[in-house]
Amino acid sequence: MNRPLKLLALGAVLSTGITLNSAAHAEYTLTLCGASPGGLWSLLGAGVDNALKAAHPGSTVTYQTSGGGFANVMQIEQKKCDLALIHDAEAKAALNGDEPFTGTVDSMRTVAVLYTWAPMQLLVSKAFAEEHGLTSLEDLAAKKVAARVLLNRRGNVASGVGESMLNAAGASIENLESWGGSVTFAASKEQGEMMRDRRADAILNSLFVNHSSIRQLAEAIDLALLPISPETATAVAEEWSIGEYVIAADAYDFADQDTLTVTLSAQLFVHQDADEQMVTDLTTALVEKIDELRGVHNAMAPLDAALLASASTVAYHPAAEAVYKAKGLK
Repeated sequence: MNRPLKLLALGAVLSTGITLNSAAHAEYTLTLCGASPGGLWSLLGAGVDNALKAAHPGSTVTYQTSGGGFANVMQIEQKKCDLALIHDAEAKAALNGDEPFTGTVDSMRTVAVLYTWAPMQLLVSKAFAEEHGLTSLEDLAAKKVAARVLLNRRGNVASGVGESMLNAAGASIENLESWGGSVTFAASKEQGEMMRDRRADAILNSLFVNHSSIRQLAEAIDLALLPISPETATAVAEEWSIGEYVIAADAYDFADQDTLTVTLSAQLFVHQDADEQMVTDLTTALVEKIDELRGVHNAMAPLDAALLASASTVAYHPAAEAVYKAKGLK
């Protein structure tokens, strides 16, 4: 190889964020687009970083804050980050060209499913639930309750799914307002503060079961966890291409029965043109060092290699697919 071609080859390697120390070892410097700092996804970013470091010492995955999964679709499309966390519902909207997208976006490829258990949880002040005889989301509509409901920030998929749940249950924003209630869009941290200050009656948001924010809120006020009807669950799951979920009766001290709802799934994506060796090494690290992912939060304990390989919304990157096939997971 002459000198110009050698320089071109070196540039190609460096452009992927890969430094080759030897034929058998690579160090990676990658960026992962997540969401807000300190949230669920920042923990997952740390887990991906830990897994890659364990498999390829010297590697770094830097968590980059962003507007969330919808924004991350475009970050991957424009190659502004190497990896991105995106919900199944957000990826489906991109493929369909649904709002907030103005056309089909199909440049992302799946690397791994990281969890399928971030259910939408309807947490209500126990005093408010008892005052109005609330036993389900649908009771808001049946009794035309003037409830002050909190949804996540607009543009966050949990906000969109929450609004769909209200609509399917007959308690749309317009209906709630007509009954004297309201819907406020706020980040998760603000929601807890508003509930503690008695400025809201209910939270409808996607959270890990028994998440620390829920435990902290339950220490401040008495809570109730309300289910949705099977009809509402089916309608919302079909609308967003997401799954139904049952929160077990023993999940909380303040809930004494299984609670039906819907859930979001978070997945790790790369661009379809991502370096094959990087994707191979990353996927292998996630499978072989899966304890690094499990260790970031107690709620990640159910994660196993089969789940990593279980995505169906968006095709896997060919290099990731090959790893799962080689390990008998596909």
